[in-house]
Amino acid sequence: MKKIIFIFSTILLLSVVATAQETVYPAKEQKGIFYIKNGTLHIGNGTVMENATIKINNGKIEEIGTQINIPSGDITVYDLKGKHIYPGLILPASNLGLQEISGIRSMSDFNEIGETNASIRAIAAYNADSKITNTLRSNGILLAHIAPAGSLVGGQSSVVQLDAWNGEDAAYQADMGMQFYMPSLLARPGGRFAALFAAFFPQPTTDPVKAAIEKIEGVKQFFREAKAYIAGDQKEINLKFEATKGLFTKKQKLFIHCTQVKQMLLAIDFVKEFGFDIVLVGAGDSWKIADLIKQNNIAVIISQMHDLPTLDDDDIDQPYKTPAALQKAGVLYCINDDDPQNRGRNLAFNAGTAAAYGLSKEEALSAITLNTAKVLGIADRTGSIEVGKDANIIVSEGDVLDMHTSIIVHAFIQGRKIKLDDKHKQLFERYKEKYGLK
Repeated sequence: MKKIIFIFSTILLLSVVATAQETVYPAKEQKGIFYIKNGTLHIGNGTVMENATIKINNGKIEEIGTQINIPSGDITVYDLKGKHIYPGLILPASNLGLQEISGIRSMSDFNEIGETNASIRAIAAYNADSKITNTLRSNGILLAHIAPAGSLVGGQSSVVQLDAWNGEDAAYQADMGMQFYMPSLLARPGGRFAALFAAFFPQPTTDPVKAAIEKIEGVKQFFREAKAYIAGDQKEINLKFEATKGLFTKKQKLFIHCTQVKQMLLAIDFVKEFGFDIVLVGAGDSWKIADLIKQNNIAVIISQMHDLPTLDDDDIDQPYKTPAALQKAGVLYCINDDDPQNRGRNLAFNAGTAAAYGLSKEEALSAITLNTAKVLGIADRTGSIEVGKDANIIVSEGDVLDMHTSIIVHAFIQGRKIKLDDKHKQLFERYKEKYGLK
């Protein structure tokens, strides 16, 4: 009897393990040719094609059109009549794979001690087995820009593709950015809780704005010393200075995390003094100086649209209107979802909100695909469905920007058809079974 119970328990355990997320393993390299046909193709650059056919060969897009002949024989063909085809979405700034559960210290590896950590590499700590990754793929996100945090200079960030065994396999563009978290230039926190904060927390005796400016000047001095180090004859290796070489050769971009106009004006100084390729992350007030941002060829990542405006006097819906303001000014921008509760899953729906507040649907799509690829410096490989680029493609039952109709049924990363199972779907099925809803 004990043996029978043991065998039954073992079978039950194996059946549970067989459906666990751990069995969602990376797809093998795509080799050969396959076709996608009859769908509504949203290229990502504003163009839409009806009844389009895409030829994919060894992970690359080889041909696109409406008159492509598909040979007979043993050829894989996906007939997507009535469905919509999009470029894979790109999450432009996140701590994906660096933090799993914020309340558990052992599951957070995105921050280091100290204010200047230029040599820290996010890709070295990236966890390709994160449970969050598969939930992003189910929402059409195939690439993500992962960045280390920090009090000032956080370190080097990388773009990863979300179908990998480990960080080395995941690296799509390694060490392509440096992170700078600019301190606030407000004397005290603003917003709804400013008065409450001032009443219950003692105010500093020193001027916080002056202290912030001193820290920013300290970062400038760090880059001045790095520039002198790179130009000189290095007798001793300085890892922090070595890590900045890409900024001076423009192989890297400097991502400056800031929101206020004063911060962004100081960010422009980094362009003027060092000639860095700058990206503003957050940039809630960027609409106020959009023309100046454009003049200095600075890109913008709008971090969180579903939020209150920076200042009490701003329009309550200003965060929704900011993408349209930047679009009108000709600024290169993209949209993010950095809500810690969503962990990036609502990226497409943030873009959908922007489409309701001034952007066209195709402009909103570009803000989470091709624009993002341009901001991250990977537009030659991805961001749109064009000949020669990687076959990073998603297929939706309906409009990917609309949460009612956005149901991702297929996803391809570099031509590999990836699995779209995740922990959320598994729990959904589990409790449907429990309550007899299947």
